[in-house]
Amino acid sequence: DRLRDWMGVSRDEFYDASRVGIFPMGLCFPGYDAKGGDLPPMKRCAPEWRPRIMPLLKDVQVTLLVGGYAQKWHLGGRTKKSLTETVADWKSYTSERIFTTPHPSWRNTAWLKRNPWFGEEVVPALRRAVRDALSA
Repeated sequence: DRLRDWMGVSRDEFYDASRVGIFPMGLCFPGYDAKGGDLPPMKRCAPEWRPRIMPLLKDVQVTLLVGGYAQKWHLGGRTKKSLTETVADWKSYTSERIFTTPHPSWRNTAWLKRNPWFGEEVVPALRRAVRDALSA
């Protein structure tokens, strides 16, 4: 629900594969760590599948890099020292129609409270970009 809210889309819009595409960093669930959190994506998944599938995604209007793994993969050396710094530098990527966000998990609720600028600045800009893309 949180990601849909950030994007400003309804459940129907979000799950309409002709309008919204979701491509995870890994194509399988890696399991849980000792604390119950998701393990990181398997290192072999992105190099194996992303080069094959990304070119098949046509007419991409907006790209959301959700979480640090996606940001490091797609931005490479352009990421900052931390996820917070990378997300805070979101305007650097919008010319490429890229938005950087934290993972929308409930585990990041404290991050969102510590970084109110995300909801005040990034979310409205993301919603506008998504709405413009869906209206095109």
